[in-house]
Amino acid sequence: MSPASRSAKAATPSPSWAFSESFVPDDDTMRLARAASRQLALTPASQGVTSALTFFARLINARAVVEIGTGAGVSGLALLRGMASDGILTSIDLETEHQVAARQIFAAEGVPPRRARLIAGSALNVLPKLSDGAYDMVVVDGDPLEFVEYVDQSQRLLRSGGLLVLHHALWKGLLAEESNEDDETLIIREALQAVHDMEDFTATLLPVGDGLLVAVKA
Repeated sequence: MSPASRSAKAATPSPSWAFSESFVPDDDTMRLARAASRQLALTPASQGVTSALTFFARLINARAVVEIGTGAGVSGLALLRGMASDGILTSIDLETEHQVAARQIFAAEGVPPRRARLIAGSALNVLPKLSDGAYDMVVVDGDPLEFVEYVDQSQRLLRSGGLLVLHHALWKGLLAEESNEDDETLIIREALQAVHDMEDFTATLLPVGDGLLVAVKA
């Protein structure tokens, strides 16, 4: 079987996968956020990913979360729904246009402005300015070519018991193809290996959406 055929096969969802992805349905505000994403030519996190983000944030009663990649607010909305009522989401994105859209989505949800700290800029410039061990959760959904640096920063930012969640961990079904040496694939493989090699992280890889690597810090 050719690499192209393997990719096509991997990209075909099974009925069970499709069922699990749609198990927690979107509501009106989430549909609005997804529409805003499409208008900005962005690909939002899947229903399975957003429901997982809400679940993880609720599981650890997250009060301080860092999100790398605001987009139009799809993931941020999911996180805020799971966080403690006084929790603060710090979300970083290069594009101010994206964050304007996200702010509108959060307002439609009734989220007080103080609970969403949106920072426009490069994540690699912003993350080093954030406090060590001050965050319950770090969600990575930024530039795939910077995933290794994001992982390194996440190890510093997370408290003991905090969660690292890395989206696109299966990168369009291409990560499992050993012969694929695209830049994004290689860097994401390196990022996954980096998490695996860190003694203070216990990780698992979930086939949700485009793949979620989830790791808890000791």
